Amino acid sequence: MSFPRIIPSSFFGHSVALFTVFVWGVTFISTKILLEDFHAAEILFLRFAMAFCALWLAAPGKLPGVTGERRFVLAASGLTGICLYYLLENIALGYTMASNISVILCAAPMFTALVARFVLRGEERLGLYFYAGFLVAMSGICLISFSGASEMKLDPLGDLLAIAAAFVWAFYACFTRIMGRWGCNIIQVTRVTFGWGLVFMVPCMFFFDLHWDTARFLEPKNIFNLLFLGLGASALCFTTWNIAVRSLGTVRTSLYIYLVPVITVVAAALVLDERLTLMSGSGAVLTLAGLFLSQMDGRR
Repeated sequence: MSFPRIIPSSFFGHSVALFTVFVWGVTFISTKILLEDFHAAEILFLRFAMAFCALWLAAPGKLPGVTGERRFVLAASGLTGICLYYLLENIALGYTMASNISVILCAAPMFTALVARFVLRGEERLGLYFYAGFLVAMSGICLISFSGASEMKLDPLGDLLAIAAAFVWAFYACFTRIMGRWGCNIIQVTRVTFGWGLVFMVPCMFFFDLHWDTARFLEPKNIFNLLFLGLGASALCFTTWNIAVRSLGTVRTSLYIYLVPVITVVAAALVLDERLTLMSGSGAVLTLAGLFLSQMDGRR
């Protein structure tokens, strides 16, 4: 009798996970287009300001049960996963290809497993397959970086910033796991996290040469991409990702992250005319192979 109940729930979880990674895979393209008229910090602030307002309308009111410890976790989540991660990612897009960054950021699950050993308690021990996969993936990332610097004449600084973003995301993932244990409303928790992220973004805005030219906001391509990033990729997709985790579990949902580079590479080729070289293509294959290998520990 449980069979009819399990299938719809699992199917819905897979559907929202696939939808989420598809949208996230295209965000690199939208950000790359917006960087023509906006600074990375501007895009970041506008994106999450819209997302915060949308989530407030969806789930207004104060988040219940917030203690001093929980407030610290919420603030740390906003700093790492919203402010630092996306700031590093957006700045990196100004130096390297969108397809490069999408592949490099796929190293985030491996960094998460390493950071979780120190931040969380009761995590599984990491086996040989994990470390072997990590080395294979890092070799692929190096190939991607050298390809961008030598063949496409891009600054490897962008690839290094993307690696730093993946490392920062690892801390956010650990904080997210802690918040998931609270049993609070997903939308409200996400909204408060966005709010803290915006608080930390404000001081960062003073370190960049920003200009508020209103004419940029009247261009259709800018309007579309800002709405897509704010309402779709942020407000909606952060919520659907959490729903997928509840339905499928953390491990099964995280496997969908491996589809992001494929989506980004195809979208970048269609929209930005970016070329996938033999060296960068080999690096992408090594990176993805390493990530799959790292999932083959014991229970798999």
